[in-house]
Amino acid sequence: MTRMMTVAAALLAGLPAAAQDGGELNLYSSRHYDTDEQLYDEFEEQTGITINRIEADADELIARMEAEGANSPADVFITVDTSRLERAKDAGLLQSVESDVLERRIPDSLQDADNEWFGFSQRARIIFYNPETVENPPMSYEELADDAYEGMICIRSSTNVYNQTLMAALIEHLGVEEATAWAEGVVGNLARSPQGGDTDQLRGIASGECDIAVANTYYFARALSSDVEGLENAAETIAWVFPNQSSTGAHMNLSGGGVAANAPNRDNAVAFLEYLASPSAQEYFSAGNNEYPAVSGVAITDAVARMGFFRPDDVNLSAVAANLPEAQRIFNEVGWE
Repeated sequence: MTRMMTVAAALLAGLPAAAQDGGELNLYSSRHYDTDEQLYDEFEEQTGITINRIEADADELIARMEAEGANSPADVFITVDTSRLERAKDAGLLQSVESDVLERRIPDSLQDADNEWFGFSQRARIIFYNPETVENPPMSYEELADDAYEGMICIRSSTNVYNQTLMAALIEHLGVEEATAWAEGVVGNLARSPQGGDTDQLRGIASGECDIAVANTYYFARALSSDVEGLENAAETIAWVFPNQSSTGAHMNLSGGGVAANAPNRDNAVAFLEYLASPSAQEYFSAGNNEYPAVSGVAITDAVARMGFFRPDDVNLSAVAANLPEAQRIFNEVGWE
């Protein structure tokens, strides 16, 4: 790619001038999706910037950045869920970013109040059920605590970040007292001790071990579009509800990132975040992993569209993040394993 073509591509992508000269970007990512390769390839082609990747579990990456301190080569930290983004912020591992591109394209509710992290894709955390055994499914998260569903629910452990963020959102909506009563009610309605991942909760419905499960949409959309062991007939045997459509809307989990506090290639790091908010990158997020884009107007996959359209919860995730310590305290108090 010539210098002129590189500059033109960068300008079209809305990348800052300082990032148009090439160079490198050190990306610390806990996203492990093969389809993200397209994201990286396009960014490198548009800008001439070489991406050097370190991939590991989010907690491992956070620990690594802490150990590296001011000498850390990390430019960008990418991970899944608000709780992990907030953990990196609280550890002093991210820095504030002022970007007209990000402010214009990423909704306020999907970015940190101090601009230290931004959301780039979403997953709805919704209710699934067996239509043969559940005549009146819960239509809200609150109803999961009703006595009518005693012994019917499968859900992940309290250490799961998706559940932690859902709990933190319920604290924001209901207050600590009601959220605690809710968690206690759900524990009383469990069909089994919390175990496994989201796909395992769906398999619990398929096997008859539970009647109701809570899981993120992209796990089920994957089963609708491809063969997933234990969910071969998912569309025929499992139904779903987007909760709280007459109140707060369905809870959304976030995948996002921020610029590392000691980024040696800061301009390139900002350019990369701005690229992730571009139409083409947002389409990759959607098509590659059956996620919902953070930017409005971007197409979703057929499998995701098949699940239907809904009202998402637009609660400010920065406010939700502040409730995460209280969420874990409540889980511990009520005995949610």
